[in-house]
Amino acid sequence: MTDHRRPRRRGQGELEVQVLSALRAADGPATAGWVQERLGGDLAYTTVITILTRLLAKGAVTRERAGRSFVWTPVSDEAGLAAHRMRRLLDGETDREAVLASFVTSLEPDDERLLRELLGQAESEGED
Repeated sequence: MTDHRRPRRRGQGELEVQVLSALRAADGPATAGWVQERLGGDLAYTTVITILTRLLAKGAVTRERAGRSFVWTPVSDEAGLAAHRMRRLLDGETDREAVLASFVTSLEPDDERLLRELLGQAESEGED
């Protein structure tokens, strides 16, 4: 009997996180080919370039020319990438206040406390 199952689809942003993690494991700037090898080689080189270009547009990586190609360096981590996605979603809404209010009221108590602490820290740093 032949197994006709489709390969598992990756979740939204999963490839970006994997590519970013690979870059963060590098000793310095890395090529797309190095990233491809680091991820096991099952991704096409063009897919790796596409993901790196998306990360560049999001400010999560930088690139500089190295010969005829580029080397890539992480600027952000997974948390920064998630924050970027959250900001992008918020920017797409017309009533930011309602979205933020709904978000805050849906937080678990520990998360709400942490958010308040972080906002307090940001406010204190702004006063310096």
